[in-house]
Amino acid sequence: MGDSEFDPSSPPPFRLSEIRSAIPNHCWVKDTWRSLGYVVRDIFVVFGLIVLAVYLDNWAFWPFYWAAQGTMFWALFVLGHDCGHGSFSENPTINSVVGHILHSSILVPYHGWRISHRTHHQNHGNIEKDESWVPLSEKVYKEMGFSGKFFRFRAPFPLFAYPLYLLWRSPGKSGSHFNPYNNNLFHHSERNHVVISTVCWTLMVVFLFKLYTIIGFLQLLRLYIIPYLVFIMWLDFVTYLHHHGHYNKLPWYRGKVKIHNIHILL
Repeated sequence: MGDSEFDPSSPPPFRLSEIRSAIPNHCWVKDTWRSLGYVVRDIFVVFGLIVLAVYLDNWAFWPFYWAAQGTMFWALFVLGHDCGHGSFSENPTINSVVGHILHSSILVPYHGWRISHRTHHQNHGNIEKDESWVPLSEKVYKEMGFSGKFFRFRAPFPLFAYPLYLLWRSPGKSGSHFNPYNNNLFHHSERNHVVISTVCWTLMVVFLFKLYTIIGFLQLLRLYIIPYLVFIMWLDFVTYLHHHGHYNKLPWYRGKVKIHNIHILL
């Protein structure tokens, strides 16, 4: 079917039940031990890279370490992402514990992000309710200051936007992933979950500060901060292309009105 004949807003020629029935049964199995095996493997690689970097302490090796370790941080995020979706294990407690360990280690508030990510999946393509890389309305754009426009639309700054999103969300939206009383994101029944995640995130920050007092800023920069920035780059780069790639023809909506061909340009 040619592009001119494709209407992404039209009902698909299949049912969701048909898609599910076409997927092999073993793909629906949540194997906790297999999932934990991936966690152990990735943590082993993370600490192995740290030991190797400290042992070699060679500036010819550091760029390789930063690229590899930043990618491994991204791998930890993906495993925590699966915990947030409940696809890591059938046991919610295991999902929560592992998710907190993995996400806190890379400065992501597990429940705060998990809840907003759930909101994203429930409202994908809705400009008013979606969470990920939402196109800005003209009104919101005009209300943004110079710095907001510069850092949002000028490469490479959008590649490092994720921490700011966690703190303040996107332009035109209010609230923080760390605030349990953020009624724009969280239901009151979810406040205790958000508190736990914020405490875990804070403990990781305290640990990094303690580490800084022991090994110094330069070593902390080389071992953790630069890989963290590489991880942020991967996260923003992949999710941006996922939602706004050149061949992504899915429309955006405001209410029930379809809006075609909207892209966020870097």
